[in-house]
Amino acid sequence: MKVILLEDVKGMGKKGDIVNAKDGYFRNFLAPKNLAEEATKENLRKNDEEKQRQQEILEQEISDAKELAKKLSDSTLNIKEKTSDDGRLFGSITSKDLAEAIKTELGLEVDKRKIMLSDPIRNIGRYKVTIKTYAGITGDLTVNVDSK
Repeated sequence: MKVILLEDVKGMGKKGDIVNAKDGYFRNFLAPKNLAEEATKENLRKNDEEKQRQQEILEQEISDAKELAKKLSDSTLNIKEKTSDDGRLFGSITSKDLAEAIKTELGLEVDKRKIMLSDPIRNIGRYKVTIKTYAGITGDLTVNVDSK
């Protein structure tokens, strides 16, 4: 019997897949737990519409991520901190500080875990910071650190 999986089922497939299942397995396990439904014409049509809607959502997320990466690459973030005479900061600038500065100065929402900063910034100067906006899509933000 052909069924459409409504959830991921170990050993059978992922959500939205059309698979063959034994009648008893479908009747006694998959259907009562709402893990699958029978592959009728109506259900197949709904499944195709759902897959198409999910694809459109994915494409929209990717285009938004590319747009955000472009905005970040075109922007320069200026940060003023207290420094010593030799140009070292009192403290450091972490990814959390950068995320807050991006939100306040540029008006863009960036998760601090997406900011790829190997070590905190401890000196004044100009830095290139890579920010992940989506899987495989990154933007390089220029950060100018200056003394107050």
